[in-house]
Amino acid sequence: MNSQKILIIGTVWPEPNSSAAGSRMIQLIELFISTGWKITFASAASDSEFAFDVQTLGIEKVKIELNDKSFDEFISKLQPDIVFFDRFMIEEQFGWRVAENCPVALRLLDTIDLHCLRKARQVALLDKRKFTDADLFSDSAKREIASILRCDCSLIISDFEMNTLKDFFKIDNELLYYIPFLLDNIDEKDKANWPTFEERSHFITIGNFIHEPNWDAVKYLKTDIWPLIRKQLPNAELHVYGAYTSQKVNELNDPKTGFYIKGRAEDAMKVVKNARVSLAPLRFGAGIKGKLVEAMQCGTPSVTTDIGAEGMHGEYEWNGIIANTVNEIAEAAVKLYSDKSLWQRFQKNGIVIINNFYSKEKFGKKLTEHIVFLQSDLKKHRLKNFTGAMLMHHTLASTKYMSKWIEEKNK
Repeated sequence: MNSQKILIIGTVWPEPNSSAAGSRMIQLIELFISTGWKITFASAASDSEFAFDVQTLGIEKVKIELNDKSFDEFISKLQPDIVFFDRFMIEEQFGWRVAENCPVALRLLDTIDLHCLRKARQVALLDKRKFTDADLFSDSAKREIASILRCDCSLIISDFEMNTLKDFFKIDNELLYYIPFLLDNIDEKDKANWPTFEERSHFITIGNFIHEPNWDAVKYLKTDIWPLIRKQLPNAELHVYGAYTSQKVNELNDPKTGFYIKGRAEDAMKVVKNARVSLAPLRFGAGIKGKLVEAMQCGTPSVTTDIGAEGMHGEYEWNGIIANTVNEIAEAAVKLYSDKSLWQRFQKNGIVIINNFYSKEKFGKKLTEHIVFLQSDLKKHRLKNFTGAMLMHHTLASTKYMSKWIEEKNK
């Protein structure tokens, strides 16, 4: 595989210890490096205290500006073979500039999760009604699907979302590529380092509080679910971890009821390993839930909802209990916390899921081979995507001039 130049344009500088999206980005970066590709990572975001320093991996780090022709000069000089957008909003901002200045560069999009699916479910929840396919017919979906169509290939993290894109939105399979988290296998040595059932105590829930599904799940636990669990397990505690704790989050801290807001975990794997059960009562969301993958990697069985487990385990049995009502979730949590043989069985399920459904070995090399295959006859590939070409044409005519107007205004 020839050495290639890949430009990654990030919404933010990756924070693998704060979010699943940050972990996903580092996994892909490490894959591209192992293939021998030269990476430049660019972002218009400010530096964050918790951002991973990509330069330690030998990557060039570049600060770029939104709505500024300096990006055109930068990319014209760089002339990457591949440009990778890490969310559809980034493709909207920079896609037309890439197409104009580097027309032969392969344009890749990582959706992270299907934003329009997550938002549609959130709207249905707020309206206190069941989500239907009609909810997907939103302005958010029109933007996201347009972005997918403008790109040469979109990386989709969940098999459920692959099916949604193909069956509901009628996206051609050739524009999509399924690639889950890329993880190392769990071996006997890893298992030997896990605390036993008896050595573990308490419940845990983890996830950054900026992400709406996480914040909703914490409120749901506090008001509806935890009081029922605590009634049956009066000495149990729930430890709530997550990055970006705000005042409204801290106000939920309630030691009297064993509900502890712990904030950012310095070592997420350590706290998850020491918990007996992970709780993730997600009522809306999309994509792959990093907290549930992390629980499996730590040998910690979980209780989650259909939405939580969606796209996460294929035909393999879940590493815990899937429940959807308040009473069912509380009952499942108590049962899993108290039943050692059940707990051990579900722990084993997690190992099977990680080693088969998220195998770096199985999925990594195939992705880089697919990218090279698309590059081998990019012209032919694009000829099959007239809708994408049409959308790019109109984007160049609208987004381009809006951006130029903003640029002039900023002067």
